[in-house]
Amino acid sequence: MKKSLLIIYLTIFIDFIGVGLVIPIFAPLFLSPTSNLFDINISYDVRSFILGLALAVFPFFQFFGAPLLGTLSDKYGRKKILFFSILGTFIGYVLMVFGITEKLLYLIILSRVIDGFSGGNISVATSAISDITDPKDRVKNFGLLGALFGVCFIIGPYLGGKLSDPTINSNFNYATPFLIAAILSFINLILLSFFFRETLSKKIEKKVSLTSGIRNLKKAFTDPKFKVIFTVVFLITCGFSFFTQFFQAYLVTKFNFSEGQIGELFAYIGIWIALTQGLIIRYLPKSVTPKKAVFFGSIILGSALIGLLLPDQAYQIYFVLPFVAIANGILGPNSQAIISNLADEDSQGEIFGINQSITSLGMALAPLISGIIISFGIHLPIITAGILVILGGVIFQTKFKVQL
Repeated sequence: MKKSLLIIYLTIFIDFIGVGLVIPIFAPLFLSPTSNLFDINISYDVRSFILGLALAVFPFFQFFGAPLLGTLSDKYGRKKILFFSILGTFIGYVLMVFGITEKLLYLIILSRVIDGFSGGNISVATSAISDITDPKDRVKNFGLLGALFGVCFIIGPYLGGKLSDPTINSNFNYATPFLIAAILSFINLILLSFFFRETLSKKIEKKVSLTSGIRNLKKAFTDPKFKVIFTVVFLITCGFSFFTQFFQAYLVTKFNFSEGQIGELFAYIGIWIALTQGLIIRYLPKSVTPKKAVFFGSIILGSALIGLLLPDQAYQIYFVLPFVAIANGILGPNSQAIISNLADEDSQGEIFGINQSITSLGMALAPLISGIIISFGIHLPIITAGILVILGGVIFQTKFKVQL
């Protein structure tokens, strides 16, 4: 099963790399008049709205794909569903390359649709980890998953920024990073085919529906067992997405950051996330339970996000970002552990599919709203981010009564 676990982590690695690649590219691609994606007469407000739409498409379709893929994996096994979803990711990256190269906005959007739907395989991969992990080891393994996210948050934005910078190499452009991601996805398909062993020991007959994501929303927010934790996950994810999706626009507008500088900044965040989830979280005192970690992590994260607006010089931001990264790094695996431990053993795929839908909904709403409110003030998406995350912590405390 060790080979299977490695393949699972590789699948998640490539998915996270793809998310990271977009971070330094999309804001300059859509907002810079020199990118030639739009007519030069198109206003900044229109560009920012379309940017929000392009960013929202991925998590919106992930919202539908995650529960569907999670349920299908409970019914047909993890390997088959992972294969077809990775194939979809590969196709999405290829379309992105052509869309950027040919300046075809509809292909860029279509690639986000396909990659978003197939990107719901995170729920399948997480379920596979649960299949072969004892409950007592789930925080540790989800912590490794979070550390992997941190590593990808280093590599993805850094590569996205550097490989899209023609001043480094004249052959580089906005499409280059996605070409590399397509190659990685193809390699992942081969490795999955030959080295992944099925982790699901007992297949479960469940009703499969494309609209299960919508129905699962009702279940998530009405089930007494899960409604509070899913509400908290939604608020924290939505808030953090306001930051990850539109902080770049703030950096470009206020500090004139290039795509390379954006990539370096988010790589710096990734270093702290990786250190947190790969090292710090392992040495937290046993008195820091998952419930305490979620409550205190959300309060610290929300406060730090708002604190990002205080610096007047770009270098000062780097002193605030570790608080953002460490708090976020602690929140992820601990919230996943709470959800996993609340779920029955035979419904891990379904529950993590619901969880992925909740996070996808939060990630979809944030850029849509940001694309509108940013025209009223470049700082508004970041303020909204902090308020939502803190609100999540307050709601968590009303249910779980964490000892202060």
